[in-house]
Amino acid sequence: MVFRFDWSEYILKDKNEQNGLRVKEHPIIQEKNEKKVTITVEGKETEAYEGEPIAAALLASGIKVFRKTKKRKDPRGPYCGIGLCTDCVMKVNGEPNVRTCITPVEDGMVIEKQGNEGEAPRNVK
Repeated sequence: MVFRFDWSEYILKDKNEQNGLRVKEHPIIQEKNEKKVTITVEGKETEAYEGEPIAAALLASGIKVFRKTKKRKDPRGPYCGIGLCTDCVMKVNGEPNVRTCITPVEDGMVIEKQGNEGEAPRNVK
């Protein structure tokens, strides 16, 4: 027996949201912030909701590729959604290797893709 959950009833169908990918209601996460803020992604300004995960804001804006693998240059985006894998890491406000699936949006954030090799955390010697 295979259980399939139908997310279609939870997806926001708003003409202002590209691709209709923003979750309007979630069966577990109850609170939602309606305050729109501006973030800069790869030099382009886009709107997001304060406090939502960066990955959710990027997906709602139509951005699906967050990085590419080192060897084969395969595209990667959010995979686990809980901060365990590194498929969604990006450079946020100059800080490399930020897991965007668990990092909340703040007004004025600057988000960039990082190189295929990634970068060592600043506290590593």
